[in-house]
Amino acid sequence: MLRDCDQGAMNAKINVDHPSAWRGQELLVKHGWITQLSDDHLAELKVAVAAVQGLASCDEITAACFPLPTLSGVLQGIRDSLENGPGVALIRGLDPKRARTEDGWRRLFMGLASHIGTPVSQSASGEILFSVRDAGFADDDPRARGPNTRKQLTYHTDRCDVIGFCCVRQAKSGGESFIVSSMALYLEIQKLRPDLLAVLEQPYYYARHNVDHGNQKPWCRQPIFSIHEGHFASNMLRTLIDRAYAMPELPDMTGVQKEALDYVQELAHNPRFHVSFMQRPGDILFLNNWVTLHRRSEFEDYAEPERKRHLLRVWLSVPNSRPLHPLFKDNYGATGAGEIRGGMRKAQ
Repeated sequence: MLRDCDQGAMNAKINVDHPSAWRGQELLVKHGWITQLSDDHLAELKVAVAAVQGLASCDEITAACFPLPTLSGVLQGIRDSLENGPGVALIRGLDPKRARTEDGWRRLFMGLASHIGTPVSQSASGEILFSVRDAGFADDDPRARGPNTRKQLTYHTDRCDVIGFCCVRQAKSGGESFIVSSMALYLEIQKLRPDLLAVLEQPYYYARHNVDHGNQKPWCRQPIFSIHEGHFASNMLRTLIDRAYAMPELPDMTGVQKEALDYVQELAHNPRFHVSFMQRPGDILFLNNWVTLHRRSEFEDYAEPERKRHLLRVWLSVPNSRPLHPLFKDNYGATGAGEIRGGMRKAQ
């Protein structure tokens, strides 16, 4: 039995041949991670979107009211691959030239995603679908968060089991997606720097997100890497870690803690470990946050509002999720396998 992170998990072994422990280009050549929609699938989606046009909001869309007779089985296979396979899935075949309003894209994406998991809130206002686009906020604006800027983002995870992106429009240039297997990073650090792995398996402080107004706790603690009940999990958002250690009531980050975080980022930036690609209009990307880290490159946008880069993002809790270490409870609300978890609480 593999041991939990607070019981010396650095000595535990994980399956080095696990499909989610891919390195760089191995993802492209070894795993069937791309699904091409067929004409029949597209016809099913057209009918399903028409069926939910009468709903007041796309937030009301569920798998039950968005029937996909044959595509639902494909999506269930993708859900299984996200948990038991490479942890990355790309769906292609939606025609970006087809005349769709923003509301049409939102209903299509929400309906398709609902067959993979249960959407959870991405803000204190209960926002289920988030528009990833440059909002023009100043750096010191409390509403600013990485996805609504044009900035390059560091490798990170989001507060959900599975994150999904639907590309509506690309930027004028840039905005490339970078993905790395966190299990592959874990194995490399275990081999080369077991001293740093021991640090990464201990809890770090995380500050409450600046848009997480429904959360009464100013900070929580959780590890970067953990093994619980035989299941690997990785989670990291460096911005919130750095903010926590800048809080006067919390201890300073130690030199070895910083070195360990920097080493994770250094390895992730190494081309031997990550894969990068441009998400095309109509592409839908799903990532398992427990086995991957992702980031985005800086981008240049068009001047015209109707041409600006726009992705839709959903956070999903999936029914086939892995059990998590109890330290994740403060941030995720639940840690049992298959439990609804993640997202942000609504502000009262």
